[in-house]
Amino acid sequence: MLTHLIQSFGYLAVFVLMTLESALLPIPSEVTMPFAGYLASRGALNLWAVIVLGAIGNLIGSLAAYYFGYLIEEHLLVEWIRRYGKYLLIRESDYHRGASWFSRYGTAAVFFSRLLPAVRTYISLPAGMFEMNLWRFSAYTLIGSLLWSGFLAWVGYTLGTHWGDIGNVLRPLEYIVVASIVLFIGYGVYRITRRYNRSL
Repeated sequence: MLTHLIQSFGYLAVFVLMTLESALLPIPSEVTMPFAGYLASRGALNLWAVIVLGAIGNLIGSLAAYYFGYLIEEHLLVEWIRRYGKYLLIRESDYHRGASWFSRYGTAAVFFSRLLPAVRTYISLPAGMFEMNLWRFSAYTLIGSLLWSGFLAWVGYTLGTHWGDIGNVLRPLEYIVVASIVLFIGYGVYRITRRYNRSL
């Protein structure tokens, strides 16, 4: 599971998991960063390195989502979410909520949404769709991600030996996340295989 990956691969796992989370895959930073903070409290990792790598991973994943929104027409994006969003735990309402935030608060929404569990992952799509300045998007995303990653890592660091208490609560969420990713990959392979067979 996610905690085992972080325990085995340390900084690399933190970076990759936080990148994938911001690239719209259903990997909760609420599991990744607190557990990495807990490992830092035990001396296995450095707390500041964990925070910085988590934020940089968020930035890279957000840039991928930004360009996806930038390159695709909105009606095609909405149709894509309707068709495949359930495999990534993305609902059409999630995208529209992010778009509404962006329309209402402008570029500042990118920063503030990074501090909100629900909207933070999806705000990159409308930011790309509305062609927000790339450098401003990157700066706001990085600063917001530093604060978010820092807060979650600090929670795990502070919990210390009490990590097991919250870990027992979050463990079922890990299984759901992993199952969702496996199902999404399996469905993608099925679609590609089916399309290939039809072309023969």
